[in-house]
Amino acid sequence: MKNIFKLFFASLFVVNFSCQDSDNVIDGVLDYETGAIIRTVAVDNNVVNSSDETSAWLATLEVQDGTDDSSLWSSIELHVEMKDFTPDNGDNTTASVLLYTWTPADFEIGPVGLPRADVAANWGDIKAALNFTGGEYSPGDLLTFKAYLHLNDGRVFGPDSAAGIITGGFFASPFQYNALLTCSPAPGTYTVEMYDGYGDGWQSPGGIEVNIDGTVVNATLCNAWGDLVDGCVNDSGSLTDNFGGTTTITIPAGTASATWTYTGDSYPGEVTFQVYGPDGSMVYDSGAEPGPGLLPIAVCAG
Repeated sequence: MKNIFKLFFASLFVVNFSCQDSDNVIDGVLDYETGAIIRTVAVDNNVVNSSDETSAWLATLEVQDGTDDSSLWSSIELHVEMKDFTPDNGDNTTASVLLYTWTPADFEIGPVGLPRADVAANWGDIKAALNFTGGEYSPGDLLTFKAYLHLNDGRVFGPDSAAGIITGGFFASPFQYNALLTCSPAPGTYTVEMYDGYGDGWQSPGGIEVNIDGTVVNATLCNAWGDLVDGCVNDSGSLTDNFGGTTTITIPAGTASATWTYTGDSYPGEVTFQVYGPDGSMVYDSGAEPGPGLLPIAVCAG
């Protein structure tokens, strides 16, 4: 498999117009008339565990519609779709379907005087909305959430409405979010084989991090410069002649989540690595010049 999940976990954004004067931040950002946005305050979880129907994408959203009483908007629709990146079970990519509808009653006035809400999209609801009965999805597939803002005058703004001036920075609002689909991992010993084509080990920040229910363990090659020596491996015994190393990572029974991340290397053209599951089968091959990001490694329990 290839590292195809360089996920960009985006925020929501919506533009709307009004002739009313306002001191709201959005009015100074937009060149045209008063706007309305859904600002992402935080994304608290962007990994959904398909072994747990209560596992959820979590975010905090804030609405600013350019009015003093936040009366311009009527609802937010959250849609979901799945992109199939695991072809072994066929291509089950879905269309976008409605998941939730939120109204102003679901929001409370937040610390800056604007409507704010903690929202969640749980796996049980996502499965029902997409009509999944089993076998359509696999760990490594990608969920995409899209938000549509409905105004009281009938206008609707969605992902195609994003204006470049507010898709980054303070607003970071391109209307949609990605979440990686995972599963509860099979317990056991995972073997990581690491190689360096130049022979001087991996360069900082090079390494593999595995977050096991909040505890991070590492796998990396020692290098000749002394900046990756904590827990690194060295098959040759010489830091100046370290072409490879093998280490193991143990995932205990009962682990709910194990997320693998490659942090990158100063010389990516020298690096390759493979990961083998508890049964000895290869579950990931980095290929040449791997880039940093989440690794689609998922060996499911049970």
